[in-house]
Amino acid sequence: MSLKLTHLRHIALKTPDPAALASFYQDKWGLKITDQSGDTFYLRGAGPEKFILALEKADRRGIARLAFALESREAVDRAAEELAAQGVTIYRQPAELTTPGGGYGLQMVDPEGRCLELSAGVSPADSGETWNAPVRPNKISHVVLNTADFEGIIPFFTDTLGFRVSDWSEKQMVFLRVNTDHHSISFNRAAHASLNHVAYELPDMNEVMRGIGTLKRYGVNPMWGPGRHGPGNNVFCYFQDAAGYVCEYTAEVQKIDEATHQPEVWERVPEKMDRWGISGPPSPEARAAMAGEPDPGLTVVSSQ
Repeated sequence: MSLKLTHLRHIALKTPDPAALASFYQDKWGLKITDQSGDTFYLRGAGPEKFILALEKADRRGIARLAFALESREAVDRAAEELAAQGVTIYRQPAELTTPGGGYGLQMVDPEGRCLELSAGVSPADSGETWNAPVRPNKISHVVLNTADFEGIIPFFTDTLGFRVSDWSEKQMVFLRVNTDHHSISFNRAAHASLNHVAYELPDMNEVMRGIGTLKRYGVNPMWGPGRHGPGNNVFCYFQDAAGYVCEYTAEVQKIDEATHQPEVWERVPEKMDRWGISGPPSPEARAAMAGEPDPGLTVVSSQ
């Protein structure tokens, strides 16, 4: 495949009460609501993406869309042709996007029903815009997905979409990248497909600690962390948001040297999950939250 994804743009989440969830992410987490269309809210971070989180009204929780960038409109058209030739379901053919920032993109369906958007030409956010928040996440660092088809989903993302394996956590997790960030997505072996967590990047470890303190003052306590992971070497702290999704503050994610990096298989032991030894492995309650609800994804598939 000639697909060359450049980075993770945004995630769109379903929730019964998008207004309440948007309030959590703006008032406590540090994002900013920039647009609203009906019951859908769009929130930006301090980085260049027009929005990094969209919240859509639905009866149940789940992923509405996971969006990645391509380098040009021509690349979007080529992707549609190549994906269709391989039998990938194109949910929406290349077209102008109507979400904030516009652009040009397609939507496809992965083997577990997730909607993936590939886009180019999206207008950037105003770099001079600021807002009053103790910490302001730059971007979505990575998304961890639970999968019931661990052996099947990995080749789809590597061979079909062009992701590269950075590391493994034994036979339980795989960390995949599209650029020099250690991982943009990771897959966790599970009983069903669902969202495990979304990680938001802060500038450094000091900002992660500041974010933890801010959330504690709002009565939102960590469910796991702070600590530093083995794979990715990133600082972490996990929480639950107002809808029960697991969200993470992270910083200092490992940068990959493409010329020299060799994937490593990490042992799943407490000292590798948290190299500082402060938090150890996640609690049973944290693991249950990360398991998420079974997500059927797109149950009605069409090509428009």
